[in-house]
Amino acid sequence: MFRAYAALVLLGIIWGSNFIFMKWATALISPSQTVFLRLLFGFLPLVAVAWHSKVITRAQLQHLPHFIVMSVLATSFYYYGFVAGTALLPSSIAGLLSGSIPIFTFLGAALFLPDERPTKQMAIGLALGFAGIALSARPWQGATGVSLVGVLWMLAGSLSVGASFVYARRYLSPLRLPPLALATWQVGLAVITLSILIDFDGITQLSTDTRAMWGTILGLGALGTGAAFLIYYFIIETLGSVRAAGATYIAPVVAVIIGAIIGEDITSLEIIALVLILSGVLLIQTGRQASG
Repeated sequence: MFRAYAALVLLGIIWGSNFIFMKWATALISPSQTVFLRLLFGFLPLVAVAWHSKVITRAQLQHLPHFIVMSVLATSFYYYGFVAGTALLPSSIAGLLSGSIPIFTFLGAALFLPDERPTKQMAIGLALGFAGIALSARPWQGATGVSLVGVLWMLAGSLSVGASFVYARRYLSPLRLPPLALATWQVGLAVITLSILIDFDGITQLSTDTRAMWGTILGLGALGTGAAFLIYYFIIETLGSVRAAGATYIAPVVAVIIGAIIGEDITSLEIIALVLILSGVLLIQTGRQASG
């Protein structure tokens, strides 16, 4: 049990540290190139473990349309939204906004899953979460404040991955596929799609900065994607999905701490926004347990 909770903390730290690696990478290469490298180096450990575990089968090809949808919602567009947003925002603000993922997941489930009945507590949590998002965006500051485009990209990424959970619950959960197989398919398909669609011109610029290069390969790729998926599924198998969601509380806090360490201006507004978002997520999660 101790190993599972230690893995939970480790996962939160990995997710929270991703934003500074994105910041370093996008200073040299485009967001789409950053996403491609992240997925490529995240796919390698995933496919190695999946192959060793023999969870990939030819029969799974019949579910390819579902895998393609998941590769867009839960992988390529989700990661692109976060990378594009982080490129325009302080890493602490980007990490803070990533805490909105459970909020959008709940919203999508309430709208499209009939058995997910929202309670009053969950509605209050949703309101608190959006209040924290609004405080993070600081719309009253106009052009002199936080980049609205960056905030919108972060929210688009959160909305995309939130929608993926709803899609998976509706169409993939009944298939009883191994989670590792689903993750391997969706990441692999995203790598193939991006390799066709993106412009690779200038991608070698990343090699001019050793910190950014290894941050992308190891931090975002091998750890932030490949190892993160493996750790996440280990936690789900050991503690269950509700407790595994606890990592989403840790990641924004880690991102804000890292932002403070590297010299980003962390004001009381960021702290209040963080508390509001995490409080909203907590109310939604506990409200879901109570209603279930």
